[in-house]
Amino acid sequence: MSEATVRAPRLKPVEPPFTSEVAERLRRRMPSTGGIPPLALFRLLATDDALANAMESMGRFNLKHDPGRHSSIEPRDREIVIDRVCARCGCEYEWGVHVAYTATRVGLTPLQVKATQSPDAGDPAWSERDRLLVRMVDALHDRSDIDDELWMQLAAAWNETQLLQLLVLVGWYHTISYVANASRIPCEDWAARFDAS
Repeated sequence: MSEATVRAPRLKPVEPPFTSEVAERLRRRMPSTGGIPPLALFRLLATDDALANAMESMGRFNLKHDPGRHSSIEPRDREIVIDRVCARCGCEYEWGVHVAYTATRVGLTPLQVKATQSPDAGDPAWSERDRLLVRMVDALHDRSDIDDELWMQLAAAWNETQLLQLLVLVGWYHTISYVANASRIPCEDWAARFDAS
């Protein structure tokens, strides 16, 4: 979405000064380094304690790499999935946050970041293994299913637990995209923006 098409927010995130409970929840959600203020998305979710608590659990599962307690998907694989889901959903807010903060930290190149927006799942920026993740996201986005041939290829690269986690990851970032898009959360000032080209 270009700056010319930015629309007014529909829902208001909480603003400082925060209650001690909200401040603690926001502190837990933000990275421990970087000095980034609490994201507007997290501040929006903080308006509903029960929803914020439920979403915090899923968010922690999806973002940390602690086998046995969190996702066993490698951070780079997770980021390819997240960025592709957000790009396919047209969610510039969440895509931009991830690209600005996480993409290079997990080893995505500028060409690969650009490829997350490409309509072509076979973009040459991706390895064959990466293309499987992109194709999985596209299949789920377009058809809410994965054909047998693609499933067999995915199953050769990821175990059953990881496949389940990948399916949930795609669905989770669809949810995040829906919330950010429909509530019209403005992009963070420091976040990446979709390519205009």
